[in-house]
Amino acid sequence: MSDANLLLNSHLSGWETYQLGEICDLVKDSHQPVKNGTIPYVGLEHLAQGFPSFVGRGVESDVKSSKSSFKVGDILFGKLRPYLRKGAQADFDGICSTDILVFRAREQCDSIFLKYLIHSDSFIAYAKSTTAGVQHPRTSWASLRKFQLSLPPLPEQKKIAHVLATLQRAIEAQERIIQTTTELKKALMHKLFTEGTRGEPQKQTEIGPVPESWEVVELGTTGDVVYGIQASVANKLEPIGTRILTNKNITLNGSFDLHKINYFELKTKRHLETILRKGDILFNWRSGSKSHVGKTAYFDLEGDWVHSSFILRIRPKPEINGRYLFRYFNHLRDSGYFIKLHTYSINAKFNKSAVNALPVAVPSREEQDQIVNTLESTQQKIDIAENKKCILQDLFRTLLHGLMTATIRVDSYNQKFKKITYKEEDD
Repeated sequence: MSDANLLLNSHLSGWETYQLGEICDLVKDSHQPVKNGTIPYVGLEHLAQGFPSFVGRGVESDVKSSKSSFKVGDILFGKLRPYLRKGAQADFDGICSTDILVFRAREQCDSIFLKYLIHSDSFIAYAKSTTAGVQHPRTSWASLRKFQLSLPPLPEQKKIAHVLATLQRAIEAQERIIQTTTELKKALMHKLFTEGTRGEPQKQTEIGPVPESWEVVELGTTGDVVYGIQASVANKLEPIGTRILTNKNITLNGSFDLHKINYFELKTKRHLETILRKGDILFNWRSGSKSHVGKTAYFDLEGDWVHSSFILRIRPKPEINGRYLFRYFNHLRDSGYFIKLHTYSINAKFNKSAVNALPVAVPSREEQDQIVNTLESTQQKIDIAENKKCILQDLFRTLLHGLMTATIRVDSYNQKFKKITYKEEDD
């Protein structure tokens, strides 16, 4: 089998050879949007990347130029940068961007099967090979219609579609859990950092209302704050020296992204002072993006690590729970506090003096611990759902490739698949 087609090397009973243009038609209906119109509109931004679903929709009043029309059951495929794998099946009538091709399955092809077919590795590889344009590479129906495939009989198509659709629903269920629990966590953070856990009266401060018993102090009084190693000398990818965390290694939710690690050879006393300890807080004080300033992580990695100059290390005093500071600063960033505090020019930044002066609302150590336990219990639910989602996504990609290439046959795999999906649903 070639990467640029889905033709099976060996003949399977009932599987027939087709070109894409023989199993579906391109819908050419157009629509001129009207002012104040309410017909649903789908742009490329409304198609999920790498997964056959929508991530929103607009209305026709959002756009002006002529658009393509689609009906329930039609397949929408983004022809601009097809490597982004943007395609979904419509469950509503509407209009879409002309950078989206609308396919309508013929009688020999199940429409849900077609939805998954356009996400197969072979179809995407073929679409990529047919693009034209450097800045805005696009494929076309004239090219895509020649894509060759071995199509299983309609009953088997429906079984394949059912397996993949069941798995897709399981993934979407985890996404809903993640979304709702994340929203709950944000609301909980706001409540805990403004009202505390004891229902006491509030007082107004420079950072808003806090419980009366809490102190508002400068960050510099809660721990030692130091700069990291100058970024220009720390940008070394060869695995020589000590691993160094840069601002790119800290995600917006405060976790670590370790896909790309830089290294630095420690030679001076100043360098040695940047070695991190478990429990240190890492604060991204400078970035080209305003929304990234204030990204904060709690250091708990194994082994020796140092940090770059765009990160300030905060080493909390014993009376301060480091995880409380970590959650507190993520709350401030989520609330837009760091953006509101200063007007930035080219680079968004706080220097060490400004960070030392940042106000911190500090309750008793006992209440700090209570707040941390509550928030981390909620975060654990998100982490569990994220892990389940990753496992299901891996299974989805494996099954999508295997079922489309007949290396996995749906009947032989069905029992094992049911056990996996039922277990996920029971959880």
